[in-house]
Amino acid sequence: MKDRGGPKKKEDKPRLLLHTCCGPCALGVIDRLKNDYEITCYFYNPNIHPEAEYGFRLDQAREMSKITKVSFIDDEYDVDIWFEKTKGLENEPEGGKRCEICFRKRLQRTGGKAKLIGADYFATTLTIGPQKNATLINAIGKRVSMEVGVAFLEGDWKKNEGFERSVELSRKYGLIRQDYCGCRYSR
Repeated sequence: MKDRGGPKKKEDKPRLLLHTCCGPCALGVIDRLKNDYEITCYFYNPNIHPEAEYGFRLDQAREMSKITKVSFIDDEYDVDIWFEKTKGLENEPEGGKRCEICFRKRLQRTGGKAKLIGADYFATTLTIGPQKNATLINAIGKRVSMEVGVAFLEGDWKKNEGFERSVELSRKYGLIRQDYCGCRYSR
């Protein structure tokens, strides 16, 4: 039978595991990708501190999942491992070596989870942040992709008014944006 085009059925879409740093950021990325991918959001963020802030962001991410009707997975809050990996980098500036280690840790876990659940791709919402280095994050994602054997979907989601769209959607749905990345050293 000849393919007549038209919209794909949900089951025909490639599966994407989207690392989600928070609900407000995820709204903008999901808005861009929902027509082309079957998205599952993955909340793994051991950098968020204190634990009450982590809980708040996790709740906001769960609410985002309900709003967007995408699947949602959260993982353990292994903050002690995060502190161990970033030890000695407490005074690094935002965007420095500590951030690179943090991005790598979260993308490694996401790539591994993507392989485990049989996703076709993994990606991250991190590049929607105006202060986040999309070139660095995408390079780390590509390296992790080669390590785990799952394709990394590159993106600089802040471009083409992506960040502004995430702010607009956050307001529309009443999700609260944070004023720091979550790391206690960036606060």
